Amino acid sequence: MLFGRNKKNPITIADKGVTEWRYATCGYCSTGCSIEVGLDAEGEPVASRGVADADVNRGKLCIKGIFEHELFRKTAGRGDTPLMRANRWDDFSPTSWDAALDRTGAEIKRIQEDHGRDAFAIVSTGQIMTEEFYTLGKLARGVIGTNNYDGNTTLCMSSAVSGYKRSFGSDGPPGCYDDFEHTDCLLAFGSNLPEQHPIIYWRLQQVREQRKFPIIVVDPRVTQFAQNADIHLPVAPGTDLVLLNALAHVILEEGLEDRAWIEAHTNGYDEFAGLVEQYDPVTASRICGIDEDTIRNVARLYGKAGAAMTIWTMGINQSTHGSDGVVAINNLNLITGNIGKPGGSSLSITGQCNAMGTREWSSCSGLPGYRALENEQDRQDIAAFWGIDPEFFPEKRGMFMTDILPAIETGQVKGLWLIATNPMTSMANTPRIRKTLEKLEFLVVQDAYRDVETNAYSHVFLPAAVWAEKEGCFTNTERRVNLIRNVCEPHGESRTDLWIFNQVARRFEQGRRMNFPETAEGVFDELKELSKGRMLDYSGMSYDKIETNRGIQWPCNEDTTPEGSQRLYTDGVFQYPGGKAKLIALPFIDNNEHPDADYPFWLNSGRVVEHFHTRTRTGKVGNANKFSPTPYMEMNPDAAAELGIGHGSYARLTSRRGDAVVMVQCTQRVSRDMVFVPFHYHECVNRLSLGLLDPHSRQPAYKQCAVHIEAADDQAAAAERNRAARAF
Repeated sequence: MLFGRNKKNPITIADKGVTEWRYATCGYCSTGCSIEVGLDAEGEPVASRGVADADVNRGKLCIKGIFEHELFRKTAGRGDTPLMRANRWDDFSPTSWDAALDRTGAEIKRIQEDHGRDAFAIVSTGQIMTEEFYTLGKLARGVIGTNNYDGNTTLCMSSAVSGYKRSFGSDGPPGCYDDFEHTDCLLAFGSNLPEQHPIIYWRLQQVREQRKFPIIVVDPRVTQFAQNADIHLPVAPGTDLVLLNALAHVILEEGLEDRAWIEAHTNGYDEFAGLVEQYDPVTASRICGIDEDTIRNVARLYGKAGAAMTIWTMGINQSTHGSDGVVAINNLNLITGNIGKPGGSSLSITGQCNAMGTREWSSCSGLPGYRALENEQDRQDIAAFWGIDPEFFPEKRGMFMTDILPAIETGQVKGLWLIATNPMTSMANTPRIRKTLEKLEFLVVQDAYRDVETNAYSHVFLPAAVWAEKEGCFTNTERRVNLIRNVCEPHGESRTDLWIFNQVARRFEQGRRMNFPETAEGVFDELKELSKGRMLDYSGMSYDKIETNRGIQWPCNEDTTPEGSQRLYTDGVFQYPGGKAKLIALPFIDNNEHPDADYPFWLNSGRVVEHFHTRTRTGKVGNANKFSPTPYMEMNPDAAAELGIGHGSYARLTSRRGDAVVMVQCTQRVSRDMVFVPFHYHECVNRLSLGLLDPHSRQPAYKQCAVHIEAADDQAAAAERNRAARAF
């Protein structure tokens, strides 16, 4: 019977009693989705929805954003009062804010008096507000005065920062999401957009439904993005630079470069051309595993495209030559004239919600607003603005996060302040990090959650507000500054990070003399003033304008449209003296760990769509956690069969650093000599990873290390171990 065949059952959305919607920006990845949180009659957050007229997400949200309001109600593990203990072997005791902050200030002073200013280090995050980053930078650089100050963005975006600076003379992604609508060829390195940044992927798919252009995905694993691409290049782990040099070789060899643009806008061509001449497709194929004909085909597609763009995420950055990989991507775009024009871009897809904010304003790598400690005028300008002696600033940046932690082992660093970062789970080689933290004379952890693993080693815990329990701005991947309005009051006695930084500043004589605005909008006014006339220009923005426009891209000043500027370098003028970008010759140096007879498998890691970082938040949200509640490993079924490992059983992974037990998922997505484990599980990946550092960016090579695999001896015990992990 045909009756009812075309009748559709409408989707029914439960009425959650929302009486008011508050505007915010999603606090997970860097996509920068505009979001509204619904409050019921009692002012409790009960719903989340995307904002339809926001250009970034156009009403869409991924699973994390859809349930983001639950963060305010899922209070398990939340810090609700300051905690202190005499040493890390004692139990924590609740205390007052004054007592916790007094002790923190006193310990910083003691350590600096006994061992020097740089003996106390600060490591921050990519997940607090831009105004809070700026205030922390003012505190670290202008009051405490330590030069060992960095952010955990070193673990994810430092190679992109380094690469942009080396090529263009400044950090700052030059492109935007709108470039998808204009490009004729997209090349994606180490990026699995459908799971890492699903809304950006949706934007790309929307364009592809209107017009076709080749999408080429470079990734050792058959990711969802690779499955949906026109061409998948399963490159050998860690050899992206070889492939990029070979693509440039073919473009130059076949005359596909834009010679007029190269001559007008770049320096270093001759040395660069001489280097890539050595990377012919035949030679390169033996290293990177991509056959010579495919290399030539991809190079021709890219070189002949009217506009071509490249995107990448951690697959490039987290490598021993991540910075070189970014520079090589920039080289490819520079020789084809694909910088600063619609559809032609070198666009890093950032990881954390406000990693761009810390790059712009935190002073981790220098001074606020992309200023450098190495530049005397920059030091003088900021000192005058803050009202301090310019001699108080060091003349070059200090240690990166990945150097600060080893400096604890050698006794150079005696005290540490961690803000919304958890190195016990995020740093490579967990056993080493555990021993490192035990050596500290004083550790203060500032976090929204008291149950973060690193808090087991702290002396003081400062409970911070989460996401929209405060107000301020985030900057997304495409340099769009967007606003978070305060949705509800901080949980318990927790406080905003801005309040905490201001209170610490008052514990220092120099901090009491300086101006620390108490409101986020007051801090934003300082940012605007400091940004005037610079590439990183906020001067045309205000909170109301940002909310009205659903985000504004910098530079934004009186010469730009109200929406700011979509792209950088549209005039072909770069941030180096003379205005030209640099083409840089990049020899490939293979210094990584490789599989061998004892450890025959590559271990790769990455994200899944339902989780964020170390699951501090998503692990507590049932509708996110239920899809991936336990550590698992993707393994080729042929390799698993050879080792007597069955689908759904448990296996033990061992590296030269540690071991882990995970559930096995047999799949052809990985090759016979490789396994993949999502990095979100604190009890797994970083117990094994090596984390050799890139020499330029100091970013760890999380993506490549060697492991041994065997069936777990006691399957029942392994299952129980994983059930215990799920309870975390």
